[in-house]
Order: sequence, then structure tokens, then C-alpha cells
Amino acid sequence: VQLVESGGALVQPGGSLTLSCVASGFSFRHYWMYWIRQPPGKGLEWVSGIDMDGTGTYYADSVKGRFTVSRNNAKNILYLQMDNLKPEDTALYLCARPLADGLGYETDYRGPGTVVTVSS
Repeated sequence: VQLVESGGALVQPGGSLTLSCVASGFSFRHYWMYWIRQPPGKGLEWVSGIDMDGTGTYYADSVKGRFTVSRNNAKNILYLQMDNLKPEDTALYLCARPLADGLGYETDYRGPGTVVTVSS
């Protein structure tokens, strides 16, 4: 199993960014996926989840209405569109595979992450 994120950058408050996560080594279309993040000096925080066919999407309250998760099962790619970014969104963003279908599960695989910095 391999998960590789990309798309992180330095962006000004109010800006937008799209993260990607390329998955390989497993049947991507048969798994829920999560985005999680780790702010500097803090622990991991769940950001978003998406079901196997992408029809069910879920968000932490802190990003609801600003972030959009999606997936392309034909290309094995998970996305996170982030709009109206705030300085508190600054973090290492990781895609992760949960241990079971649904929300609130531990993850068994995570990528190395991509850094998003929101600052003027």
C-alpha cells in the first residue's frame, strides 16, 4: 500500500488550494478514505472522509463549507479542495485509509503528507 500526497504550498488567507493523494497497492475503489492533518506542534486531527463511490462526504466542523473532498476511482486519486483558507488551517495534510468503512476509525496506512501554510 502506498499513499502519496501533493499540492501543498504557501497561500495567503482567503486563498484556495487543491491537494491530491495518489493511491496504489490496494483496491482503492473498495475503501473509504480520510484526510487528516497535523498542525505544527499539535496532534493529528481528522478533517474529512469519503465513502467508496464518493457519494457520501463528511467534514470536521472547522472546515465544513470551505473544504470539499472527492475521489477519482478510475485514476486512484483522492482530492481535497480547500477554499477560504485561514491561518489555523496551516498543517501537514495526510491522506489515510481507515481500518473499516465509516467514520471514527483508526487508520492503517497514511501518506507522508504535504505541507499547507496559510500566511500573509
